[in-house]
Amino acid sequence: MSDYIKLSSPATREFWEIPILYEDAELLAVNKPAGLLTSPDRYDPERPNLMKLLHRDIERGAGWAAQRGLSYLMNAHRLDFGTSGVLLLAKTKPALVALANQFGEAKPAKVYVALARGSANQDSFFCDVKLAPHPVRPGFMRVDAKHGKLSRTEFSVRERFSGYLLIECRPLTGRTHQIRVHLKALGLPMVGDPLYGGNPLWLSTLKPDYKPHRDREEIPLIGRAALHAEKLTIRHPTSGEQIAIDAPWPKDFTVAAKYLRRYVSASHRSDSA
Repeated sequence: MSDYIKLSSPATREFWEIPILYEDAELLAVNKPAGLLTSPDRYDPERPNLMKLLHRDIERGAGWAAQRGLSYLMNAHRLDFGTSGVLLLAKTKPALVALANQFGEAKPAKVYVALARGSANQDSFFCDVKLAPHPVRPGFMRVDAKHGKLSRTEFSVRERFSGYLLIECRPLTGRTHQIRVHLKALGLPMVGDPLYGGNPLWLSTLKPDYKPHRDREEIPLIGRAALHAEKLTIRHPTSGEQIAIDAPWPKDFTVAAKYLRRYVSASHRSDSA
């Protein structure tokens, strides 16, 4: 069977080739691309989303679905529109219920990697401020000590650059935009996340002798929130075996790290990419 799921949206003329990271009789894990919703947008239900495209293909018997005899497929959790990485799907309803219980108990171990602006004195730190939806800005979360829900994210620095950090993020709760808001609260806005104070990453700001192309505008190295769900560890819903699923970095993340390493002074390098 193919190691990819090919999806398309005629309405928007978009195409996605989505790598399969793990599969067995009950589970299917994919490497979700940035720029694709996991499920329908409450404010704009017509925008393409992964689950709607997958269900459409199952209903019409597309090749990847027919090969697997799929009649059921549901996501066990979500990733933001701009976030790439491990997304776990259940092929059966009992598997979905078991996974929902795990995620509800905050049992799955999630590891994200983020690029942030700023510096940190410590190699490891955490944020546990309470978070709540903004009362007048739909889709925006804020720190709210009085009405917010408990949240906690643990961070460790993988690489340091002048003015930038490559950070490993381990959310212990699952609040909306949790990592993004926690980084903002720490004074480390995520690269490419204007909603929470982070600007795109441009090669022209990194390369000393950068020469702009005379016929086209510069494209940012990363123009979306620089967050990637790198690893998910769960208990298998049937066997109870621990399963670790890894998602390789997408191209924009890999390229951004490459140019930071090349043009910005750095220390504490790792071989994560």
